[in-house]
Amino acid sequence: MYMRKRHIHSGAARHQTEIPKVECEMMNNIRIFIDFGSTFTKAVAFDLDKEELIARVQSPSTVDTDVTVGLEKALALLAEQVEFGEAEIKEALASSSAAGGLRVVCCGLVPDFTTEAARMAALGAGAKIVGTYSYELSNSEVAEIEAISPDIVLLTGGTDGGNKKVIIYNARMLANLKRGVKNIIVAGNKSAYDDIAGILGKTDMNIIFTKNVMSEIGVIDVDSTNQKIRELFINRITEAKGIARVKTMVKDVIMPTPSAVMEAAKLIADGVPGCPGRGELLLVDVGGATTDVYSVAQGSPTQPGVSMLGLPQPYAKRTVEGDLGLFHNLDTLADIAKRECAGALDDPFFDEKVTEFRQMGRLPSCEEEAECHVTLSRLAVKTAVERHAGRIDVIVTHNGDYMVQRGKDLTQVKLVIGAGGPVAFSSDPRRVLQGALFHKESPALLKPKNPLMMLDGKYILFAVGLLAQSEPRKAFNIINKYLVNL
Repeated sequence: MYMRKRHIHSGAARHQTEIPKVECEMMNNIRIFIDFGSTFTKAVAFDLDKEELIARVQSPSTVDTDVTVGLEKALALLAEQVEFGEAEIKEALASSSAAGGLRVVCCGLVPDFTTEAARMAALGAGAKIVGTYSYELSNSEVAEIEAISPDIVLLTGGTDGGNKKVIIYNARMLANLKRGVKNIIVAGNKSAYDDIAGILGKTDMNIIFTKNVMSEIGVIDVDSTNQKIRELFINRITEAKGIARVKTMVKDVIMPTPSAVMEAAKLIADGVPGCPGRGELLLVDVGGATTDVYSVAQGSPTQPGVSMLGLPQPYAKRTVEGDLGLFHNLDTLADIAKRECAGALDDPFFDEKVTEFRQMGRLPSCEEEAECHVTLSRLAVKTAVERHAGRIDVIVTHNGDYMVQRGKDLTQVKLVIGAGGPVAFSSDPRRVLQGALFHKESPALLKPKNPLMMLDGKYILFAVGLLAQSEPRKAFNIINKYLVNL
């Protein structure tokens, strides 16, 4: 029973939270939320009656051996801060990005249309895109997909009633897969579904059909695909990754971690009935392996004379940059830093600190190191937001020049939220987050111009997103208590 008081007084445990231990009799309704990350397993405890955060802790993940070991350690650390019992553990909900996250390969017809729509659907469901293919698959591309071994292949192509030749051809090619793929979600031209069912139904792969991600040119519908990806994640993929073992301890693993963060972002922006949200926002989550960017905004053109080009943008959009992590991708960030800050960095010292930061858990220990870390973190934010935001291009024609917008116009977004360890634990989180802002030297990049900046200083967005599935008002009230103005 976790009602017993614990006596594990490591420095790491003390670092996880500044919230004092709260005795059981002072609380009425404790809920615990877990996140299984590839690096750390996090645990958060809320008092739902008081709508307060009680504690947040983390322990190294043990997905490669027995995921429950890391969970037990995280719960033991949580028990140092708050007393709880088996009943609270049995009601705990979890998210997961462990074992490489939710890995998806997207196959479509045209790169700028059905393939891009597939990417939007997968990213919105919390996936990590590990491969993108357009037109007819070649034998070498099928071999690549086998080698990638994704959790899901998302097969799209053609509007409803339109081209069905390519998606049927690609289904035949995928039917030849000998290994590496267990799940295929088909979200393309519905006129091809009978043929695809006949082709893929002869394999031992799990085949799921859902609505076309682009039933008409310029009409995007990713919600149905999002839902199928989440259901597949819960019902099959967590079991394949060993995460299902924790279901003997907690209530359920209900979504990928990025989906939980997206749910929190939408909650902050939109609010709940009777409680208006904060409006359109941008959220940047910097991690050790990736930097994720979420925008909850219409993104329509705000400049006169500008026309949209390309696919409509989803109101809630996520992008993930797999080369911009503060642990696994330091070399990339260091190269960006040297290009953009030429002459401002002492290369030998900088290279030395980059090497040291690669060590697990290595944090800055002096002013010079802190400056290096802030520089790297800010550039991760800057680069990721520039890839996420829309831009203005000028198209020259014989009838004159035209201004077109590709992607979202985020210039009028009034709130930017920073999240993730490199931001939350930075010596200067405001300067890190300023990398997300519009710069007059790059006027074509449609980044926020004059937003309020806030910080998820307690690192609880995933837990808020999980709680929002059953108690949205309480989740909304909690996150508004703990977002910090910068």
